[in-house]
Amino acid sequence: MITTVLAFLLTLGVLVVVHEYGHYRVAVACNVKVLRFSVGFGRVVWSRRRGPDQTEFVLSALPLGGYVRMLDEREGAVSPNELDRAFNNRPLWQRVAVVAAGPLANLGLAVLLYAAANWIGIEEPKALISTPAAQSAAQRAGLQSGDWVRAWSSDGAEWQDVDSMSDLRWTLTQAALQGERVSLSVSDRNGHRPRTVQVDLSGLDARDVDADLMRRIGLGAPYSEPVLGDVKAGGPASTAGLQAGDRVASVDDREINDAALLRDMIKAAVKGDAGVAMRWVVERAGENVSVTVTPRVIPAGGSGPTANVGRIDAYVGKPAEMVLVRHGPIDGLLQGVTRTWNMASLTVRMLGRMVIGEASIKNLSGPLTIADYAGQSVQQGLSYYLAFLALVSVSLGVLNLLPLPMLDGGHLMYYLFEGVTGRPVPERWLDRLQRGGIAVLLVMMSVALFNDVARLLGLH
Repeated sequence: MITTVLAFLLTLGVLVVVHEYGHYRVAVACNVKVLRFSVGFGRVVWSRRRGPDQTEFVLSALPLGGYVRMLDEREGAVSPNELDRAFNNRPLWQRVAVVAAGPLANLGLAVLLYAAANWIGIEEPKALISTPAAQSAAQRAGLQSGDWVRAWSSDGAEWQDVDSMSDLRWTLTQAALQGERVSLSVSDRNGHRPRTVQVDLSGLDARDVDADLMRRIGLGAPYSEPVLGDVKAGGPASTAGLQAGDRVASVDDREINDAALLRDMIKAAVKGDAGVAMRWVVERAGENVSVTVTPRVIPAGGSGPTANVGRIDAYVGKPAEMVLVRHGPIDGLLQGVTRTWNMASLTVRMLGRMVIGEASIKNLSGPLTIADYAGQSVQQGLSYYLAFLALVSVSLGVLNLLPLPMLDGGHLMYYLFEGVTGRPVPERWLDRLQRGGIAVLLVMMSVALFNDVARLLGLH
């Protein structure tokens, strides 16, 4: 819990400081007088004055954002000798630059963070797939348990390497959202028997980027051998005589190729509130041993057939095979630029689809989800946390560029109007737009917080 809170505060602190520093540096470069640089809102808990303009740098009590306050006639009296340094009196292009600098600083930070993660390297599961879900796009394409996806292509001519399972998930998720077909170059686990398959994702209704979308695509957990790990004393597996190291060959006369299939069969071995006996054949010390396993039943929080699931109280499956994904200085930086662009594009597309009803508002996340993922990524290692920080930085940059009053993008729209008409937006319209912008932002924040709570309660 403490790790999660600290990671969340560090994430917010870094992103807010970078965002506001972008505004600050460009304002100073444009000779705008900056009165205050604040991290957080509300009561000031620490302050210092620095620089020739004696800018006040402060930390405030509520660390959920920040702001840069500049000299401006609209916010108070300005002495005649400083009129030319007031923000509202600077040329239009300078005001645009100052406002755009914050979001662009977040996007630039994301590039560097992704690049740093690429340079350090990330241990990720190898792109070995488990048994595709029934009726999924991967199953229809002919993908099988243990297939190693080596490369992908959107046109069958230009191919790109697949570095890991997360790389494959990212590729297929984007293709699903765009309704495209993707060609995959695959082999068996040892790199033999290469072949090409085409995964048709054009028919998927990709409203949510969630576990259900992955199931319909056909990507479950990475391939894992069907070998038992720790067996809990007194549990169904122990009672049946199963032991750590047992390799499951078949269940109810069905061959078991990977741990994902075995886990699915265990979950499904329920009837009402009772477990269904399963006939297992396991390989142990070179011999086949037959046992009967009856899972215990636990509630899954669903309804109908998914209301309960089976458990055997044993770790099912060997750890997935891992690969170190690392790039050199130039390639890592280029990968950072590409990943930032792709994430920003995906974010804009998803927001647009939510507006027109083609994507679910369940995709909106708030501070609770960010805090949860921050804590998880810190525990996984520096590279994972840097990649997570980059993702949130992209989201913050894109969000602030939305053409909504109260956001940087809203101010840029005002300046676009001024540039086209030669006059600023009338004050009466500014007031109305500001109120409307506040209402929209409150709705978005409420929906995001509701989604956070729903996820924590298992309702999404």
